[in-house]
Amino acid sequence: MSVIPQGHNLFAVDITYNVPLTEVEPHLDAHMEFIAKGYADGRFLASGAKVPRTGGMIIAVGAGREEIEALMAQDPFTIAGVVALQITEFKPANLADALT
Repeated sequence: MSVIPQGHNLFAVDITYNVPLTEVEPHLDAHMEFIAKGYADGRFLASGAKVPRTGGMIIAVGAGREEIEALMAQDPFTIAGVVALQITEFKPANLADALT
């Protein structure tokens, strides 16, 4: 069974802080709870901070862009208005064995 369900695509979610890091940090614990739930629900495959730390990236799985937009609207960072999101959908043509 594939990690990516039939009819689903991958999404690169590029998160950019739009305020100083000191304004992001108070929301970090709640954001990490959101991230943990995304993994538990099978929605996230990878995530982490950018280097340098100007935001983060998430690789998500979903049936459509609207689904991922609705999911990311629940992120405490988004709710607090401390980030800007760029969501790019892609249909994987090649996968590592671990994802098949």
